[in-house]
Amino acid sequence: MKDRRLIKYLSNYKKECVLAPLFKMLEAVFELTVPLVVARMIDSGIASGSFEKIVRSFGVLILLGFVGLIVSCTAQFFAAKAATGFSKELRHDLFGHILSLGFSEIDGVGTSTLITRITSDVNILQNGVNMFLRLFLRSPFIVLGAMIMAFAIDAKAALIFVLVIAVLSVVVFLVMKTNIPILKKAQNKLDEVLMLVRENLSGARVIRAFTLEEDQVKEFSNANSDLTGLSLKAGRISGLLNPLTYVIVNVGIAALVIVGGIRIDAGALTVGEVVALYNYMSQILLELIKFANLIVTLNRSFASSIRVNEVFDIHKNCKGHSEDALIGSDAPAVRFDHVSMRYHPDADEAISDISFEIGRGTTFGIVGGTGAGKSTVANLIPGFYDATSGSVYVGGQDVKSIADDMLRKHVGIVMQKAVLFKGTIRDNLKWGNENASDEELMEAARLAVCSEVINEKGGLDAVVEAGGKNFSGGQKQRLSIARVLAAKPEILILDDSSSALDYVTDQKLRQNITSLSYKPTVIIIAQRTISVQGCDSILVLDDGDQIGLGTHEQLLDSCPVYREINSSRYQKEGA
Repeated sequence: MKDRRLIKYLSNYKKECVLAPLFKMLEAVFELTVPLVVARMIDSGIASGSFEKIVRSFGVLILLGFVGLIVSCTAQFFAAKAATGFSKELRHDLFGHILSLGFSEIDGVGTSTLITRITSDVNILQNGVNMFLRLFLRSPFIVLGAMIMAFAIDAKAALIFVLVIAVLSVVVFLVMKTNIPILKKAQNKLDEVLMLVRENLSGARVIRAFTLEEDQVKEFSNANSDLTGLSLKAGRISGLLNPLTYVIVNVGIAALVIVGGIRIDAGALTVGEVVALYNYMSQILLELIKFANLIVTLNRSFASSIRVNEVFDIHKNCKGHSEDALIGSDAPAVRFDHVSMRYHPDADEAISDISFEIGRGTTFGIVGGTGAGKSTVANLIPGFYDATSGSVYVGGQDVKSIADDMLRKHVGIVMQKAVLFKGTIRDNLKWGNENASDEELMEAARLAVCSEVINEKGGLDAVVEAGGKNFSGGQKQRLSIARVLAAKPEILILDDSSSALDYVTDQKLRQNITSLSYKPTVIIIAQRTISVQGCDSILVLDDGDQIGLGTHEQLLDSCPVYREINSSRYQKEGA
């Protein structure tokens, strides 16, 4: 691999990395001995008519073949063990690194790209390690060994071996140099194809609702055609190796037979020695074909190693390690000081010059239309994104100076899109507090108005399928809220987390949250005013700008946008 950083994943398999090529070299020694035995059988046995010598030589060939088989299987075992161990540890570290990245880093790379690199690219690297350990010493050893044995038999005839090997080396180098960039482009195009598949599978209902199946099929076909074109181009270049190898080596064999015939007539060589030279040239042919396949595999591995290391090169902005208590401070629970945020350097600002503060133990609402910047404000508080300008304070400390684990211990957020993981309801709820008892989990479920859902499903041990697809949208939202309530965070953020709930359930949920015994600071983000009208203070956002801050009654008097949102909601409710 070009980047030595990946070699460390073989550190626990040093024994296998040494034994696999050594056993392969031992196998090569046996193979190099075979032509000499055949030459002896011809010159000493067949030429003299000695049946005993023929049988003895044949027995030696059988023994060499049997021992070589055992040695080869042993080498394959060690190579496979090292390669699978390498991929296991690499994939483990890569997955852990991806989970350590922030939202902005993951957004920049793309989910489909990360999936491709942790699956397809790692598998290609595993195959590359396996092939490398098996062939990187064996093939050159046989090629050089065959050439040396040829010189030992006849130096003039052996010059043909030197010429053949030199020409093949040039061919292999040119193929490598041309093919690696194309293979990298093909892997990047694979990312795009995977992204299209992922989007179409997750948005299948929307595609059918708008009858856009043909458009999506056409878009996928274009991307797939590009990938196919690049793969074919790389395949054509790689495919040149085998025929070129056959042509060059067979030309060498033809030259060897001609020279061998001349040398036999001159009495410088025997028939057995010419046959041995022919066998050595054939061995070179077979090994160079294997070596050519190794080069193709390594080309793909080099391209994949670059892509994997690109992920490792992405680092989240370093956080501080403040250990000052966030609880008990006299400072506001949350304070925004002229905060602006943009998701990409070239993008427009998602929020602009936002300033407010939230007192401890109070309830704060954020309301606005779609795209107003509500979720952006919510994601800045737990440090999922960093503010472009201005500062966000939690408990009087800048979010950038607080370690992630400490910040998340005190700030709990229920995302706009509810997500459950495969397992049981208990497993999902314990994400909030892994030491919570069943009674604590059920109490959190009661507060989230989902205890009936749990009982209907069969209790805390009820199975949750991948993505929570065996639960409705409202059930997933309530279980997500229960998961956060089980952690009892000091600051509780509900990011439009009741959008799938009916008004009665929503009202009961809000009543339960406001009556919590430990009095957290509650931030409710919503699109309808009924969800925030009971808050101590409400922030109104419109297109990323702060256009109102106050109580429900104050905003009805002073904020036209809030009045409009309030009126439209009540009209929809039939009030």
